[in-house]
Amino acid sequence: MKTDCEPTDIPAIEEIDVPRLLEKYAHERDRRMRPEAQEQYVSPRGKFAEISDADPHMPLIEREPIAEDLDVMVLGGGFGGVLAGYYLRQAGLGDFRIVDHAGDFGGCWYWNRYPGVECDNVSYVYLPLLEEMGFMPSKKFSPGYEIREYIQSIASKAGLYDKALMHTRVNAMRWDESISRWRVTTNRGDELRPRFIVFSHSPANTPKLPDIPGLDAFGGTIFHSSRWDYDYTGGSQKMPVLDKLHDKRVAVLGTGASAVQIVPFLGEYAKHVHVIQRTPSSVDARDNRDTDPDWAASLKPGWHQEMLVNFQHGLWNGLGRDEPDQICDIWTEINRNIRHEREQAGWPELGLEELLALRDQHDHRTMERMRRRVDEIVADKDTAERLKPYYRYLCKRPCSNDNYYPAFNRPNVDLIDVSDTRGLEGLTAKGFTHQGKEHEVDCIILASGYEQTSSLRKRWSFDVAEGRNGLSLFDHWDAGYKTLHGMSTHGFPNKFFIGFVQGGVHASTTETFRRQAEHIAYIISTAKQRGIKSMELTREAEDAWVAHHRATELDVESFARACTPGYYNSEGGEVFRYFLGDSYGPGPYAFWEKLAEWRADDRLEGFDCKF
Repeated sequence: MKTDCEPTDIPAIEEIDVPRLLEKYAHERDRRMRPEAQEQYVSPRGKFAEISDADPHMPLIEREPIAEDLDVMVLGGGFGGVLAGYYLRQAGLGDFRIVDHAGDFGGCWYWNRYPGVECDNVSYVYLPLLEEMGFMPSKKFSPGYEIREYIQSIASKAGLYDKALMHTRVNAMRWDESISRWRVTTNRGDELRPRFIVFSHSPANTPKLPDIPGLDAFGGTIFHSSRWDYDYTGGSQKMPVLDKLHDKRVAVLGTGASAVQIVPFLGEYAKHVHVIQRTPSSVDARDNRDTDPDWAASLKPGWHQEMLVNFQHGLWNGLGRDEPDQICDIWTEINRNIRHEREQAGWPELGLEELLALRDQHDHRTMERMRRRVDEIVADKDTAERLKPYYRYLCKRPCSNDNYYPAFNRPNVDLIDVSDTRGLEGLTAKGFTHQGKEHEVDCIILASGYEQTSSLRKRWSFDVAEGRNGLSLFDHWDAGYKTLHGMSTHGFPNKFFIGFVQGGVHASTTETFRRQAEHIAYIISTAKQRGIKSMELTREAEDAWVAHHRATELDVESFARACTPGYYNSEGGEVFRYFLGDSYGPGPYAFWEKLAEWRADDRLEGFDCKF
């Protein structure tokens, strides 16, 4: 593992006609916009209900319904929920359950087992608690099964399995003022009465389906990429030899992060592959490699947090004068190159406007490098042009894969570009239609993603979340988040949130979740020690935090609305929800300093506590 890396070879800004390029970006956005916005996708229903309900990985174990009081219920068994359990244990709490509809811990890494699935952030900053667990990832970008097994190892070490309720879906959560507890019902007939709830609902929780005419009509095999059917394709996650596809015609709908990893395997094994694309991803080289044991042995205590700071600087803040890029991938390329350029110029003093202009230049130069990379690899010029990303950096999730573009040089792989029709025209009993022509296929794979920035009712898997006086959380947050620190909200006593809501967001998703889990564990353990039965955020504290947050937040909406439609910008709809929630403008470390000061004050300020 390198502790620094060279700048990338990007074209000079003089080679790019920026005004014309921006016009091209706007054109490519506009011709993909749909008035339905988020409503062009639907939640799994009918014959597709099993996409979110069934578990192909573990059989359901029958059990008796449970009715009990308990201190804490954690909703979600992915990284957020497991980290909550870990820190509740660290805080001395033991009377809690983690509830998840999967058969085991893992969250999105439990469900996503498609061929080639890997971490697309560097593993050394994506996986949390590496020093605490004494674990080192096997590769720079860990395979999905290693991540899932690591999450489960944290759960084992923290003793989370004993009281976990897996294959259990929460139906309703209602606050009962008479007992100062929540009443939680599930699809297994349970009535849990936790004093506190930690709500950790992954942004990649609910698969979404394109609302295509004839979606129910296709007579072949169809499945979502997050519920991969190895019985049909052959192979397994660890050995993705898809040998049962040798005589199959396959269509994969979508070209986001999942499809970029899937397509090379389909191209290698299937008889024919149609890749159906509305908007291309930017796909850089991955150059995944085994972790260097000498580098791992050289690490000193505290290395993990130091590397996380470096990642935050490399992606967002900018790298300092003597700060190397320890990440060395597409996520940190722009700031790595800016640091090199300023270093070559002797580090001249630059004002904010000059820094932003420099960032803009490097954005254009980096994306032009990505477009030229397509020409270098893809032989057919028309296909290459359609695969080029015409939008700003971070308009879509950056991808990296060494085999995606080469797959289009295979004679059995073709690109179906549906940007002119703003999506696929329809499915038939035998396949799909594009520009009036039917393409017959045996299998359709829906790599269509998750409900990440749609309405809360579509995103969350339960029907009822009612706080004091029957107030619905769906209604309470319908017009936007209202919280303290993104983790509690007025009208919902004893309820805390992990996720992208309204607080500090780190370049590493799991570091964001870890810090939230640690803070929430402090609040709950302090409340228990002091005999607090009910603690509700006051409206005044909520209003004050929202006002402070809005006064300091960055304008991400203007940037996002100039992008091609996707989940990053709510598909370009009138209602804008950023995929990272309302992130704190001064950044995560300034936010975490505020949390540390709040804890040090030790008054649980902002909460109305009843004993």
